[in-house]
Amino acid sequence: MGKKEVKTNAMRILDRKKISYEYQTYECDEFTDGIETADKLNLPHEQVYKTIVTTGKSGEHYVFVLPIEAEIDFKKAAKAVGEKSIEMLHLKELTPLTGYVRGGCTSIGMKKHFPTIIDASAQQFEKVYVSAGRIGAQLTLAPEDLRKAADATFADVIHA
Repeated sequence: MGKKEVKTNAMRILDRKKISYEYQTYECDEFTDGIETADKLNLPHEQVYKTIVTTGKSGEHYVFVLPIEAEIDFKKAAKAVGEKSIEMLHLKELTPLTGYVRGGCTSIGMKKHFPTIIDASAQQFEKVYVSAGRIGAQLTLAPEDLRKAADATFADVIHA
């Protein structure tokens, strides 16, 4: 019997929406940041995106997808989602809120849908790389397909 490919929730959603993607795995037992992941898979850093979850002053949660080497600009990000201010979600809240773990968090298929912003820089690429929804797995897909799958919008949310 051949080894069955283990689909993540994100991959099942992409399949259901008939969105094409590529899938890669890498050896990893614990959290590694996006830069380490990009290096392991020999991917161009500027095309690898990380997913972060934030909390607004209102108590609402927001998801941001940004380049691995970039820092979120909290002012721009708050403005993009219509909040006075936002801050990073406490790590201990990540898994209960999203269903994903640190290092394996993706904007596709969280437990509940949150307003999602993909940094506008993604639009310049034919494809981007994001977590497949678990540590050790990456997805490759077109930025527009990521936007559709995550029901997201594009906005400039990083420090220039």
